[in-house]
Amino acid sequence: MNWKKPEYLMNDIWISDGFDFHLPNRTGTYIINEEELTLIDTGPSISIPALKQSMAHLGRSLADVSYIIVTHVHLDHAGGAGLLLQDCPNAKVVVHPRGARHLADPQRLVQGARAVYNDTFDSLFDPVIPVPKEKILIKDDNEQITFTSGRVLQFFDTPGHAAHHFSIMDSLSKGIFTGDTIGIQYVHHKDMYLPSTSPNQFHPEQMKDSLRLILSKQPTCIFFGHYGVSFDIDEVERQLLFWLPKFVEWGKSVKHSGGGSDALAEQIIKHVTDHYSLHNLADNDPLTTFIKADASISAMGVLDYLSK
Repeated sequence: MNWKKPEYLMNDIWISDGFDFHLPNRTGTYIINEEELTLIDTGPSISIPALKQSMAHLGRSLADVSYIIVTHVHLDHAGGAGLLLQDCPNAKVVVHPRGARHLADPQRLVQGARAVYNDTFDSLFDPVIPVPKEKILIKDDNEQITFTSGRVLQFFDTPGHAAHHFSIMDSLSKGIFTGDTIGIQYVHHKDMYLPSTSPNQFHPEQMKDSLRLILSKQPTCIFFGHYGVSFDIDEVERQLLFWLPKFVEWGKSVKHSGGGSDALAEQIIKHVTDHYSLHNLADNDPLTTFIKADASISAMGVLDYLSK
C-alpha cells in the first residue's frame, strides 16, 4: 500500500494523499480533526487503506467519523465512500441533492467511468459499493453543518464541472473546498491550474458562474480535490478564465474539422506543454501522466458539451 503521513495545513485541517492513479499528489482527502471527525472527499476505493492509516496516525478511530462529505459523486472523489462507510458506524455521507441517488445506486457512475477509463477501470476504482439510503445526508444550497466547537461548514451549489457538485466554506480557516468545480492544481509545477471539463455535465458558463460565487465569499484559500491548498486566489481565477474559453474554442475547431476527442486532447497537451515550458518532462514523470489523462477526459467533456 502507498502511504505517506498526512500533512497539516491549518485550523485542524489535514490532507491525506490517496495515491489515486497509484501516484502521489493526485487526489487528497481533507480531514477536519474536530470532535465530529469530518472527511471531505474519500477518493476512490483504492485510497481507503491510506486514509484509514492517516486517521490512525492522527490518533482517531473510524468510529469517530461523523461526516463523510463528497463534493460530487465522480468516482475519483466519492468512489470509496461506500467502502469506507462499512467501517464507520456513526458516519453519514453528505452529498448534493442531485448526487444522492448515484451514491445509493452507483451503476450509472460505474458504466460512465468504464467508458472513459476502459481497461484501467478495475485497477483505479474497483470496488464501488452502494451507500445505504439511511446513511445519506443531503445538503442543499446555503445549508450548514455546525460542530459542537462552533465551527460551521456551509454548502454552495457550484455546477459547471458536474450538476451534482457543491463547494464547502469553512468558517474557521475561511477557505473553500472546491472539489473540481474551478479546476485542478498541479503541485508538481509552480502555479499551474487547469479547468476540469470532464463529461457529461460540463458547462463553461456555469463553471464561470461558480467561480464568481466562490470569489464573492472572499476565501483566504482554495482546497482543491486535485491537489492541495492554494492561497493565490487571483492566480487561480486568472488561469481558469485563461484556459476555459481556449478549451471550448479548440473543441469547436476540432469538431468543425471532423476530429474527435483524441485530436482535441493532443491540442490541449501541446498548448499546456508550451505554455508552462514542460518539454523536458520524462514520460514517467507523474505530471506527464496527469496532463495526458486530464487532457483526454477534458476533451471528451468539451466535445460532449458542444454536441448538445
